Amino acid sequence: MELNADFTKRVVVHAADQPWVASPMPGVDRRMLDRIGDEVARATSIVRYAPGSAFSEHTHTGGEEFLVLDGVFQDEHGDYPAGTYVRNPPTTSHTPGAAAGCTIFVKLWQFDLEDRTQFRVTMADQLEASRDGNARAELHRDAREVVSYVSLEPDAVLTDTAEGGIELLVLDGGLREGVDDLVPWSWLRLPEDAALHATAGPNGAKLRMKTGHLPFAQAPSVGT
Repeated sequence: MELNADFTKRVVVHAADQPWVASPMPGVDRRMLDRIGDEVARATSIVRYAPGSAFSEHTHTGGEEFLVLDGVFQDEHGDYPAGTYVRNPPTTSHTPGAAAGCTIFVKLWQFDLEDRTQFRVTMADQLEASRDGNARAELHRDAREVVSYVSLEPDAVLTDTAEGGIELLVLDGGLREGVDDLVPWSWLRLPEDAALHATAGPNGAKLRMKTGHLPFAQAPSVGT
């Protein structure tokens, strides 16, 4: 399966308007944003766990990165409330679920296969002081990518000229980029040669942002 797999093109998906698609596990549904592959895939998705649902134990051969959007995600390592950002690198494993239900934004098979750095962080706790209406927390940085949490005041302007592509998911509020009004769960991906210029709406905006990663985009090479 290929979905939004041409990384030279600008893509906008208003995920809140998309249908849920059942996963192989009962009670776990997905809204796919981009994908190369079938059940073993380089994938970006929003995943919903119904109360009491769970995935079977599995190993992250290609790594897993996720952000809890609502509810509480759980595994044998602990509870992850809304606003928690987690990186589970290649070779890690867990048995995920949600006793009361939750929704996460997740990216699979997008790690350096030699990466072994595992961590979790509460995004809001990392915010720096606001500058020109923008407050930003750098959540992760390596040679391939930078992941940030950004909080914009009303009508604040967000610009970025990072090489290697730009991707953002609106978490709260809204902003306008180009001809598109982005609302909660709107996902934008800009190609390598594009710059970001967006303006927050009257209620400001909060978003998760990634830059630099598109040159490394490829289908899974081994494992599950």
